[in-house]
Amino acid sequence: MKTTWIRKAAAMAIAAVMALGTGTSAAGAGDSARTAPSAAAYVQELAPLVGASPSELRDVVERYVSDRAAINRRYQVGYSPLRRSKQREFYQGWQSELERMNFNALGADARIDYALLKNEIWYQLELHKREETMLAEMADLAPFASTIIELQEKRRDLETIDPAASARTLDQLGKQVENVRKAVEAGLQPARGERSQATSESAVTPIKPTKIVAFRAAQFSENLRRTLEQWSRYYSGYHPLFTWWTAAPYKKTDDELRAYVRLLRERVVGIRQNEPEPIIGDPIGRDGLLIDLQYEMIPYTPEELVAIAEREYAWCEAEMKKASRELGYGDDWKKALEHVKNLYVPPGEQPDLIRDLAYEAIEFVTSRDLLTVPPLARDIWRVEMLSPERQRESPFFLGGEVIQVSYPTDTMSHEDKLMSMRGNNPHFSRATVHHELIPGHHLQGFMTERYARHRRVFGTPFWTEGWALHWEMVLWDLNFPRGPEDKVGMLFWRMHRAARIIFSLSFHLGTMTPQQCIDLLVDRVGHERANATAEVRRSFRGNYSPLYQMAYMMGAMQIQSLHRELVKSGKMTSKQFHDRILQSGRMPIEMVRATLTGARLPRDFKSNWRFAGEIPAQR
Repeated sequence: MKTTWIRKAAAMAIAAVMALGTGTSAAGAGDSARTAPSAAAYVQELAPLVGASPSELRDVVERYVSDRAAINRRYQVGYSPLRRSKQREFYQGWQSELERMNFNALGADARIDYALLKNEIWYQLELHKREETMLAEMADLAPFASTIIELQEKRRDLETIDPAASARTLDQLGKQVENVRKAVEAGLQPARGERSQATSESAVTPIKPTKIVAFRAAQFSENLRRTLEQWSRYYSGYHPLFTWWTAAPYKKTDDELRAYVRLLRERVVGIRQNEPEPIIGDPIGRDGLLIDLQYEMIPYTPEELVAIAEREYAWCEAEMKKASRELGYGDDWKKALEHVKNLYVPPGEQPDLIRDLAYEAIEFVTSRDLLTVPPLARDIWRVEMLSPERQRESPFFLGGEVIQVSYPTDTMSHEDKLMSMRGNNPHFSRATVHHELIPGHHLQGFMTERYARHRRVFGTPFWTEGWALHWEMVLWDLNFPRGPEDKVGMLFWRMHRAARIIFSLSFHLGTMTPQQCIDLLVDRVGHERANATAEVRRSFRGNYSPLYQMAYMMGAMQIQSLHRELVKSGKMTSKQFHDRILQSGRMPIEMVRATLTGARLPRDFKSNWRFAGEIPAQR
């Protein structure tokens, strides 16, 4: 395996980096250079922190965050009309207070907080409209929802319980769940040669939901079942008459809810026990994308963004062909990619590789004075291994203060072992370790815990992931790749980011299915199919916002545009630029631009920064 040069270079980098904290010279430092510096080296000068926040609205933002969290804790049942009503009153009250504020008296930094808070509140109200639409689509599948929600909310209001009435409610509730289950069964097409018992019951009106709505309804119904369980557990045993009256009807209702969720998942959605879960997702449509883009301060249409992604992909492909020619594969860059994938390290050596690559990246950025790396941030990151189960959804790294490494275990099949090793080869990893650690996500998290913490509520993947990918671009421009193999590794990920925009927006626009998304990653990026499947599954499970996957490249392009505006022009040094971004807190990049340029935003600020250059002709 061609990893000797990496280990040699990294050994020098480790010595150089650790020498920064110990005072030991890098040359001949050996193991002593890896000794952590004294704790005193971790303590930074405190004077600059006194009164450091120039925003008069810092406490206002923190009050909003605390009060909103309190409202959400009190009214916590999902899709509850009362919850939406209370939240709506809260948001509208905040809107009124912001309107009454003496905006003209605010400084530049406070005006940014004002724009951020106003934008955040507007978006939360828009999400209410989306929730109401989704609930309406599920209405036929969850007619029992209002009963369960009302039971829990009466308990939260401390109303005195009537055990006998509760038993009657539970009995009716169980019958209601049974009826909707039979209606869904009636709507299922029986297999050839079979008769469905439900279809012979003329009193049942069949319900035929789409897989997307059924998948959402299954999640909603399971959450309702757990809500009912909490309600029952609160009284059971503490109120003897409650237990006497409700034990039997509660069990029947709980059994019916479990059976109903199982029906939706297995027979409608197609989720089978001990089989990979099908990728369903929940597309929000073009109108939903436009609202989310407005919230993220991205003044482009989804179609324009797909066209930009195609342009960026074309640049990556052209560069990939150059690297392929250097490796002797001509323009057949997929053969070059296969060559690089097969340069994986043996089992057991991946953590050592990650360590070496991490120190190499730290030395690269600090020796060039590209940004500040506090000694404590440099020393506290750690490495853990991902379990085989988690690797099904996260076939590569997960990062932050702890970088979680995906690599084969002895329980995996031979095919899965090869897939994992090939997908996490040294040249792919060299483009991602610094993305996850320093100068990427770990340094981000470290700094935002210590600066402008009130802006965490305005956090966005365009800032989080855009920053990390920006560094991949910076290091590319500074010749961080040492040869064509490294170039292939870095370009693979950059192509991947462009493809993410294409497949995620196209899915939400309704022009691509999950399977087509997988095929795109395999055919146009060169992913292993299992890795591509895991990537698409993770994208559409609902754990990420609809714009998350496109945020990597678009956020990076925003920071790159700002870098050209301020650093390439000589207005700021690279170190000043990067330190200011981290110390200004999490927020949309257009607000970062306002911070760095000292702009005094108007009260009616609207996003208008067209950062991406000329838009290619749209197909």
